[in-house]
Amino acid sequence: MSRQPLTIAPIAVHEPSRERLRGIASMVAGVFVFSIMDSLMKRLSAHYGPLQISCLRCLSSWLFLLLPIGWHGIWATLRPRNPQLHMFRAVLGIGMLVGFVIAVHRLSLAQTYSLFLAAPLLMTALSVPLHGETVTGKRWAAIIVGLSGVLVILQPWGKGEIPMIAASAAALATVCYSLSALTVRSLGRSNSSMSMVFWYLLLVGAASGLLAIGDWRPVLGSDWVWLIGIGITGALGQMWLTDAFRRAPPSVVGPFEYTAILWAFAIDWIFWSATPSFSLVAGACIVIASGIVVIVDERRLADLALNPSSPPP
Repeated sequence: MSRQPLTIAPIAVHEPSRERLRGIASMVAGVFVFSIMDSLMKRLSAHYGPLQISCLRCLSSWLFLLLPIGWHGIWATLRPRNPQLHMFRAVLGIGMLVGFVIAVHRLSLAQTYSLFLAAPLLMTALSVPLHGETVTGKRWAAIIVGLSGVLVILQPWGKGEIPMIAASAAALATVCYSLSALTVRSLGRSNSSMSMVFWYLLLVGAASGLLAIGDWRPVLGSDWVWLIGIGITGALGQMWLTDAFRRAPPSVVGPFEYTAILWAFAIDWIFWSATPSFSLVAGACIVIASGIVVIVDERRLADLALNPSSPPP
């Protein structure tokens, strides 16, 4: 799941529920197109290095992003506010993309996603020191149980099916993405969604390209169609994902990334004839169940804050 970054603000429990629903819808749509993009990146990872793929992924999406910007004539809205945070977000984006490409090259899409599922739980935990949000004991327990599900997937106590280098790369991608997603809440106060996506793709693409110069390989003619697909799905996914975190707190929209595992299982089975192991399914279910607990508890507190006179659910 190649995505983006952050600093944090308290959950605005007074936000209209309509905005939260729109944020959830944007998250689900973004996750769907990103799963398509990630499968294309996995295909390219057999021939190109992680930094080159990061560059091609971002710049191809950036070029497609220019079309709606030029069509609507919204160049003035692209002016970056808080450039330091944009740069920090770009650094996190490079770490996330490189880690993800390394992981997905060695693992199935479902395995990589199952480890990446810990991101929403990390977002909730990190929202405390970064955004000053309040996390209940129930949610802390769900986070701990969810992370134990990651251990079930990794099986460090035996001969696990996931090599350490792939697990470490997935962990790097997960941490960078969690921090990246939280920065959107801060950038969203003074930057438009289009501006955040525009500068994220441009900065990450340009920086990754410079870092990849020494190991750059000519793009094969047969791979251009996959790059076009990455560009289209990446641009759409980036806009929807940024919109999701801009409209609602990470603790609300983050857990809906779990829908990605369904697409990953389907893609692995259709294109790579790969079926998930019992430990993978069991661990993913534990992480997903923990995420659902986080969602329910956050909504309970939000409803209670809006209607303090109503009895607790």
